[in-house]
Amino acid sequence: MNKNVILQDLGRKDYKETWDYQETLFKHIVDLKIKNRRESANLETPNHFLFVEHPHVYTLGKSGDINNLLVNEAQLKQKEASFYKINRGGDITYHGPGQIVGYPILDLDNFFTDIHKYLRFLEEMVILTLAEYGLNAERSEGETGVWLDVGTPFARKICAMGVRASRWVTMHGFALNINTDLGYFDLMIPCGIKDKAVTSLNVELGKKEVDTKEVKQKLLKHFEALFEAELVKEKTEV
Repeated sequence: MNKNVILQDLGRKDYKETWDYQETLFKHIVDLKIKNRRESANLETPNHFLFVEHPHVYTLGKSGDINNLLVNEAQLKQKEASFYKINRGGDITYHGPGQIVGYPILDLDNFFTDIHKYLRFLEEMVILTLAEYGLNAERSEGETGVWLDVGTPFARKICAMGVRASRWVTMHGFALNINTDLGYFDLMIPCGIKDKAVTSLNVELGKKEVDTKEVKQKLLKHFEALFEAELVKEKTEV
């Protein structure tokens, strides 16, 4: 089993361009797995972890409701935002500047073949990271992602998650609000949940801006520990 994970920070990158890149990496891993099975080959499958920051964009999962987007095409253009229907689970979400988006593209055969455990580990990675900033983040029963003040009238989501998996290969991932303009969440019903708010790390800490590089380092530290993985940095032009 290959537990090395190739790490790439793509900086700010268009959503569709990044999605296409994810699909390329995903297909390569799946094709290797098919070849291994058909030809009794023993080719090593790679694992990837992409960090990216997107321009303003709304994405709707395959089980989502378009009515959870509260603006039309003209209003999206006015807000300099785009919209895509995509092939992950979950409903509608927002990505934008000041948000850390992570896309682990892993062959879970290299780790464990349990998609629920995979999601719980991603949540735990974020929970442990936020704990380092003094925040008691939690899971909310029946809802993916990471929350604060669960079970109270002040419950609010700080990290959204949505993944796709095929042949135990994953794509898509998580979006953690750091210095995010929360006004963009008012243009949708986040994840289709009407009665809960959204927050960001800088708001919770009462800071104008939080160091995203520092947050990424903490996330990766916990990712390596949870998945017993070893990250390998690679600079790749996309």
